[in-house]
Amino acid sequence: MFENLSKKLETAFAKLRKSGKLNEHDVKDGLKEVKMALLEADVNYKVVKDFIASVEEKALGQEVLKSLTPGQQIIKIVNEEIIELLGHEYKKLELSNTKPPAVILLLGLQGSGKTTTAGKLARMLKTSGHKPMLVSVDVYRPAAMDQLKTVAEKIDIDIYPASPKDKPLFIAESAYKSARDGAHDILIIDTAGRLHIDNDLMDELKGITSALPVSEKLLVSDSMTGQDAVNIAREFDAQIGITGIIMTKMDGDARGGAALSMRAVTGKPIKFITTGEKTDAIEPFHPERIASRILGMGDVLTLIEKAQSSVDEEKARALQQKIREETFTLEDFKDQLLQIRKMGPIEEIMGMIPGMGNLKKMGLGGDLDVGEKDLNKIEAIISSMTVRERANYTIISGSRRKRISKGSGTTIQDVNRLIKQFAQMKKMLKTFSSPKKMGRGMKFPFMKM
Repeated sequence: MFENLSKKLETAFAKLRKSGKLNEHDVKDGLKEVKMALLEADVNYKVVKDFIASVEEKALGQEVLKSLTPGQQIIKIVNEEIIELLGHEYKKLELSNTKPPAVILLLGLQGSGKTTTAGKLARMLKTSGHKPMLVSVDVYRPAAMDQLKTVAEKIDIDIYPASPKDKPLFIAESAYKSARDGAHDILIIDTAGRLHIDNDLMDELKGITSALPVSEKLLVSDSMTGQDAVNIAREFDAQIGITGIIMTKMDGDARGGAALSMRAVTGKPIKFITTGEKTDAIEPFHPERIASRILGMGDVLTLIEKAQSSVDEEKARALQQKIREETFTLEDFKDQLLQIRKMGPIEEIMGMIPGMGNLKKMGLGGDLDVGEKDLNKIEAIISSMTVRERANYTIISGSRRKRISKGSGTTIQDVNRLIKQFAQMKKMLKTFSSPKKMGRGMKFPFMKM
């Protein structure tokens, strides 16, 4: 996400950083490029205009222009303004303002991803210690209730057995009573969507919000629809009074204009974003972390959180011990790759590592490669080795390499490259084999294939 915007901003900032000193003309020229980058990212025009005016006012101050590093100072100002634009700070769900169960109403147009988002949100809440229940009040879309039931079974979440023959309000009230009687502390209601906003949809939602003590009215918004998403959010807020937004399909949106415009236009916080198809592909929306990603500075805190939730701590400790004892094998490396994969799409993980976000050359060959295809290739090569070969790569002769390449569907050059880079990595790990140098966390070596 934000790839195009990040690339254009980096180009603009590179020019500002080159100059030891900056004058007013330099600053205005640099901000023109920032303005164009934001507009091309489909950020709302008025939002861009106000943003640039605020940055310019601060950037033209004497403290900045006379600074030893004026370019860096301007980047710092842009970073702060993006954080402010995105909402300044993370807004948690308001779940304690009513007696359990707290009701979360998911709103949105058809195709925005409400049903899958309901499952992702429920799974995340369950992981954090809550006992959620799901219910669908979509009596219009064929198989909508069956879809949510499938999602609920997959993540082991209780679901109220609604019938499409009943009225949405009756289903919502019945599910609320069932959740309360079953000691569930959260009820997530997946509402019906439409192809466009209409009065029937709004009346239905108003009925539910009037009948139940709704804690959160979250608009599920497809980020890939750009400024249409912002307009839809504004309309839902005007009629229903939304409390927050969940931006979906952020992994497929290289521009990010909707996310950057949403808070400024609606005044409502983005509370979560979804970044993939998996049930755990949802994360809290931290403005300062997102701003850091946009500016290509990574997102170490989210990376650490993903690692903590995905990595087997016992395996991590065992791996550290093997590295210290210099007994780290190709089998261990393969296991480590599987651990990394649990954290999400590898391109997304790399975007969280400072300095890696702008690396576009991810294909096989000369540049650093950490693409999903390459993990598949590495895994296939190692899987085609015998137990002895994985334990001791030095015994892999020419004939063995030929057999491994044939078995893995790769070339001999691919096998040679993996073995060579693994040997180099072993030397590097030997350098960092002491407990002090290794630190307490699990280290993930990335290899190019």
